[in-house]
Amino acid sequence: MKRREARERFMQILFQMEAQQDFSRAEQEQFLKLYVEDTSQSEYFERMQCCVEEHLGELDAKLEAASENWKISRFAKVDLAILRLAAAEIFYLDDIPDSVSVNEAVELAKKFGGEDSPRFVNGILGKLVRGKADETCDPRD
Repeated sequence: MKRREARERFMQILFQMEAQQDFSRAEQEQFLKLYVEDTSQSEYFERMQCCVEEHLGELDAKLEAASENWKISRFAKVDLAILRLAAAEIFYLDDIPDSVSVNEAVELAKKFGGEDSPRFVNGILGKLVRGKADETCDPRD
């Protein structure tokens, strides 16, 4: 399994968890057993599971802040799953370039989302990446 397929599968996990309102590790493990057994991307899945488990509220707050007056509850569930995936990569997986996370998220939005999803996903993630860059800049430089 390549990383692109791993992202797609993890986005599906996030979508299922949101639809069922069950973000437990058990729910993730059940999905992985059914759809992602014996993969070369098991480390990626483990890292993403930890990010979601530990930082879901924080990720949602960042997404909501970047969405300008939109509540998470108004996001299409597919778009929310894609955004959570990409935001987790952007903020917690430093070995993945932000541009790769954004580009892959836009591709997922094209494949699974609605007509406006790619533009919406790109806009939100662009704000997150710019905000992240602003946080890491030292004003004394």
